[in-house]
Amino acid sequence: MTDHTLTVAGVSVDTRHWIGGERVASGETFTDVSPIDGSVIGEISRGTATEAAAAVAAAKAAFPAWAATPRAERARILHAVADGVEKRLEELAVVETTDNGALLRSHRRGVMPRVAHNFRFFADWLLKLDHEDFETRGHTNHVSWDPAGPSVLITPWNAPLMLATWKVAPALAAGNTVVLKPAEWSPLTASLLADIAAEAGLPAGVLNVVQGYGSEIGDALTSHPDVRRISFTGSVPTARRIAASAAANLTPLSLELGGKSPLLVFADADLDLAVDLAVEQYDNAGQVCLAATRLLVEESVAEEFTRRFVDKASTLKQGDPRDEATDIGPTVHPRQLEKIDGFVRRAVAAGARAVIGGRRKDGQYYAPTLLTEVAQDSEIVQEEVFGPVLTLQTFTTEDEAVRLANDTRFGLAATLATGDHERAARVTARLVAGTVWVNCFFVRDLQAPFGGSRHSGVGREGGTWSFDFYCDLKNTVTAPKGWKDHG
Repeated sequence: MTDHTLTVAGVSVDTRHWIGGERVASGETFTDVSPIDGSVIGEISRGTATEAAAAVAAAKAAFPAWAATPRAERARILHAVADGVEKRLEELAVVETTDNGALLRSHRRGVMPRVAHNFRFFADWLLKLDHEDFETRGHTNHVSWDPAGPSVLITPWNAPLMLATWKVAPALAAGNTVVLKPAEWSPLTASLLADIAAEAGLPAGVLNVVQGYGSEIGDALTSHPDVRRISFTGSVPTARRIAASAAANLTPLSLELGGKSPLLVFADADLDLAVDLAVEQYDNAGQVCLAATRLLVEESVAEEFTRRFVDKASTLKQGDPRDEATDIGPTVHPRQLEKIDGFVRRAVAAGARAVIGGRRKDGQYYAPTLLTEVAQDSEIVQEEVFGPVLTLQTFTTEDEAVRLANDTRFGLAATLATGDHERAARVTARLVAGTVWVNCFFVRDLQAPFGGSRHSGVGREGGTWSFDFYCDLKNTVTAPKGWKDHG
């Protein structure tokens, strides 16, 4: 044991950076605290511009060999990483629950299996990613997917390892090398991923992990001239800073940002299903970018919907996320808790009514909340809270429902509850959203494009769209034998 190794729920975690296949410590550290009970987990290496530059240099040095590695070999290594994730699934689950407060049962049964699937999916997709050939006046055009280069991936705290590997897996599959900067509020599983990748045979420098505060090392990563791709998931203000930093080098960006998604409940919907969909928005204490936090309910069924919703939501158990019976855990950080509470207090002061919740609980827990009597132009309706807070508004016509649904600066997702398939098709066509779910929620296929419009992001991830981003497309035109260009 060294001072750089923590024991978290019985699991050893090295808290140093992973650069060029070696553990590298910083002179300073930052404190990682568990949101479950406020206990100190330990000290994490606090990166500086020096470590950021070293990580990019390691990625640059490793890039030529990794880019030249045959697709089948890259795929084999990614499957080996998936094997390692599955082998250590329980360790990853308990460490991440300790670190960010999400439900342990969700990590065991959903999140960590999805992490392994991310690697397997993109490994397999790589092998069926076809080059395109076509003829032009007897000349052959050959379109190839060439690795772009070192890629900086900046990932959030709400689903740390799943969202990190959602970027890492396609970047590595494409032949790029990676510098991963995990969120400082949930840094631990990224360090374990580095160990798993090394054990799987990923060459040194292909994956690098730099810990620390985005405000201190973010610009050093995103403004670096040797970085050829930047992918970020997080807030709109941070995205603006990243875009400004990347502008000098015209570095291509993929930005998956916030949302203020609606759930539209029509009178012809199965109300029990609609209520289930609404209550599901409290998952992960509402700390989900896709969450449909704006409930738009047809006026004729609003009273009955609200009654059933309150009955259902009142059965949710909030508490220790390690308990199998818990439905809602804590918010990730005291600052996030203060932010959520501030939104609700201001909304109530402006005239909103808390039908349920509306208050902090002991520790870092916030009661699941439903606010009614909210104005469309109010802060609570227009801005992302990122907590267990829903608003409810009513509508009387389909046109009004669509108008309310689209009336924010976001465009990430939307959910419909209706028994009329023709209406579903009409409404879906008019919604500004990257994903629309009809009578379901959070059904995700990695083959499908994921992303948003407006302030919800730039670009799409998933399937071929991920390779579009992490590759440079090259068209090679070859003349037929004996052909001469006479101008």
